[in-house]
Amino acid sequence: MKVAICPGSFDPVTCGHVDIITRAAAMFDKVIVVVMVNSNKQPLFTQEERVELLKRATASLPNVEVDAYSGMLAEYAHQKQATAVVKGLRAVSDFEYEFQMALTNRKLNPQLETVFLTTNAEYLYLSSSLVKQMASLGGDIREFVPACIVNDILEKYGRNEET
Repeated sequence: MKVAICPGSFDPVTCGHVDIITRAAAMFDKVIVVVMVNSNKQPLFTQEERVELLKRATASLPNVEVDAYSGMLAEYAHQKQATAVVKGLRAVSDFEYEFQMALTNRKLNPQLETVFLTTNAEYLYLSSSLVKQMASLGGDIREFVPACIVNDILEKYGRNEET
């Protein structure tokens, strides 16, 4: 069984994330979407909340499971017997960082390959940070995040979809 991991902070999950996860699910027998801790970020949602949002956003993908982990990705991949990490790339600047991480992960776990998927053009500009900024300023985020989590995001800013 070919197992891949899609790691990220997913704060919150966007349509771009779901696109990469969906494409990975078509390539691998099993995809584990893992909510990781990024010490450089102050999350809006708790790790548990992000897991729940991802479960709802990927409910239609039968070979996708969602998990959380706070250690090193290479170690997690070894525990789950994953052979690949799938990362989405929006721009060259993403590649530089992700390439460094891929080499480090392979050094720590020689059986682990990294697969880079380029984003669809419609999501090129999209990031979780942009979604949070738009939501905080009263913008319409419905075309940027899965419909099933819109109200969860708006509620963090004291809003709901009817507002």
